[in-house]
Amino acid sequence: MDNNKSQRRAILAAGGALALAWTLPALAQQGAPIRIGGTLPLTGPLAPVGTIHKIAGEVFVELLNKRGGLLGRKVEWVLLDDQSQPSNARTLYERLVTAEKVDLLMGPYGTSAIIAAMGVAQRFGRLFIQSSLGDPNLAPYDMQFPALPIGADPRTANTEVVLDAYASSATPPKTIAFVTSKFPSALDLAKGGQEVAAKRGLKTVLSLEYEFGTRDFSGIAARIKDANPDLLWSGAIGLEATQLLDAMKRIDYKPARQFHLFPAPGPTVANPQSNGLTSLTWFEAHAPFTQYAGAADFMALYNERAKAAGLPWPQVESQAAGEFAAWQILEAAATAVGRLDEKAMAAWLRTHQVNTVLGPRGFDGKFNSGAPSTKLKQAQNGKWVTIWPAGFRPQGAVFIAP
Repeated sequence: MDNNKSQRRAILAAGGALALAWTLPALAQQGAPIRIGGTLPLTGPLAPVGTIHKIAGEVFVELLNKRGGLLGRKVEWVLLDDQSQPSNARTLYERLVTAEKVDLLMGPYGTSAIIAAMGVAQRFGRLFIQSSLGDPNLAPYDMQFPALPIGADPRTANTEVVLDAYASSATPPKTIAFVTSKFPSALDLAKGGQEVAAKRGLKTVLSLEYEFGTRDFSGIAARIKDANPDLLWSGAIGLEATQLLDAMKRIDYKPARQFHLFPAPGPTVANPQSNGLTSLTWFEAHAPFTQYAGAADFMALYNERAKAAGLPWPQVESQAAGEFAAWQILEAAATAVGRLDEKAMAAWLRTHQVNTVLGPRGFDGKFNSGAPSTKLKQAQNGKWVTIWPAGFRPQGAVFIAP
């Protein structure tokens, strides 16, 4: 009898040990961090904007982990430097998927890098959320989702916003010059802008393209001065805007009205020649944007980190908000589905709205683009102020226009 009891105890103990042996790996896996991989241009010509995206992403991950992480697990951002080169982005996303074996992907910054990375995501059937693609026509992949609410046709719609704003002034422009980087989205938006200008009866007095990464704008500035347009439409990317401003100053010229597409926000607004210039925006650090989902916590921590990093504009604006919104979209999809099922997450996003720092984002329509909500901001005495549509202006603000 005693021997039988001993045998039963031994069997139960062995069974318990076996069950524990199977359970421990599962528990360990459940508690392992969710690894989200991506790249940003931390060096090269896009680095000033890449740094903004890096700080915004780090702030989101920190806030998320303080709330308990994603699906009860901490999140780790596996971030690599694509050096502002699309070919590097392609190679690094291959590495993230195949060697790093990340659980999810987050898109890079910049249209060319986004398209390169998206090709990798499509090949492996991965969900791909991105913050800053300027040309939706380049993104037919049905599992990609844009954070920026630019709509399906920003090619013409963006310049419509610009010209609508200037048409509201006492002396609307009659001539326009298009000077743009050959950066893919900028080039396409410039061509669409010329179509819009022609339909509105504006005369194009200069159409000029330059290589992305150009630093010497002296010759370009001289061409603009000779053309002397009522409105300069500049497809500037990153530091190109302030470099062009400096070049025009050296020849004692400042356009009566000027618009710059995607400038580095800090260096541009800090430039003494920037007062009155305009640019596209989707978020600025004033009401009503500050009332959007997550804005208060994001702004407080981002501003602190940006100041510590020495950023010339240590406040949340469109670039930072776009990055943060992309992470909000990723979190919302995973939380709604309840598991890391990328196809299910994509299906959920196509039929649901996500509250973000850019406002509510839906993904219906062509290219999963949702409804457009592009605004215009203006540099005013060293600050960015949203001036169009008028309902997005902070209290007491006006549009400075000749």
